[in-house]
Amino acid sequence: MTQEPDVTFLEYVVKALVDHPSDVKVSRVIDEMGVLITLDVNPGDMGKIIGRTGNTAKAIRTLLRVVGMKNNARVNLKINEPAGGRDTSAGGSLEGGKKSAPSKTVDEVIDELGI
Repeated sequence: MTQEPDVTFLEYVVKALVDHPSDVKVSRVIDEMGVLITLDVNPGDMGKIIGRTGNTAKAIRTLLRVVGMKNNARVNLKINEPAGGRDTSAGGSLEGGKKSAPSKTVDEVIDELGI
């Protein structure tokens, strides 16, 4: 079974960016909204995939949409936050011992940024 062009493209780009390419996992699901590609990476590689202010993730999503358009498909990318991706051992404290707001997923933060 050959892989879809969008999955092949995503794996190629992500594996070139990360330090742990063997930990990259990509799954693809088709529904009424189009194609949803889900990406899992090593917790240490999350920053490389998201990039400063989400720019790398935005660029990857844009390129995936272009690949999808070429194949007449609407492609969306979900980046799963890996277990242990954040250090919560400090109790999420901020200055003055106040607790931080509840954690958000990577996709929620990117959506808030309008990316």
